[in-house]
Amino acid sequence: MYTIGLTGNIATGKSTVARMLADLGAYVIDADRLAHEVMRPESDAYRAIVARFGPSIVSPDGAINRASLGAIVFSDRAALTDLERIVHPAVVARTLHLLAKDTTPVRVVEAIKLLEAQMHRHCDAVWVVVAPREQQVVRLMHTRGLSRQEAELRIDAQPPAAAKVARADVVIDNSGSLDDLCAQVRRAWQAIPGRDAAGMTATRSRRTP
Repeated sequence: MYTIGLTGNIATGKSTVARMLADLGAYVIDADRLAHEVMRPESDAYRAIVARFGPSIVSPDGAINRASLGAIVFSDRAALTDLERIVHPAVVARTLHLLAKDTTPVRVVEAIKLLEAQMHRHCDAVWVVVAPREQQVVRLMHTRGLSRQEAELRIDAQPPAAAKVARADVVIDNSGSLDDLCAQVRRAWQAIPGRDAAGMTATRSRRTP
């Protein structure tokens, strides 16, 4: 089995690449979805987050209001670090559990904090998706309804893309068209060691529920 760690900064197109890999036959684990799971009410992470950030981040239904939490952590680097210290261990444990159960020839761990959370240690290769800053800003404004200032705060809260690129085995440049992106993904897929011998074909598309 071969495990790809797929990362990149916010709004660079990681999820689009992950969907393409799923269509090619990979089993994709979405760390952001797992973060939602581990932050559910009554979980250990939930209790720790509320204790750290206060009841103002809790919605009337009892769930953590991610917009309220985001407004805090993306304007305060220390607060973001505290949140990551709470959430990352639970997400890593869940990721390793899913990897241990799966037997798909190619597995993908899609995680914005793949390197920071040390999840890359459980991967055979690190793929990094990059995109121009202005493209990131526009995507965040369009897909999440953020103002330009809010979008830039979220981008600036993350390490420079160059730090990820320096540790990448494969770099996917998402500055062009969707067809261009797809072509890059297919080339990288074809270059996976032992891909043909393992019988990897585009016959199944699986992502974490």
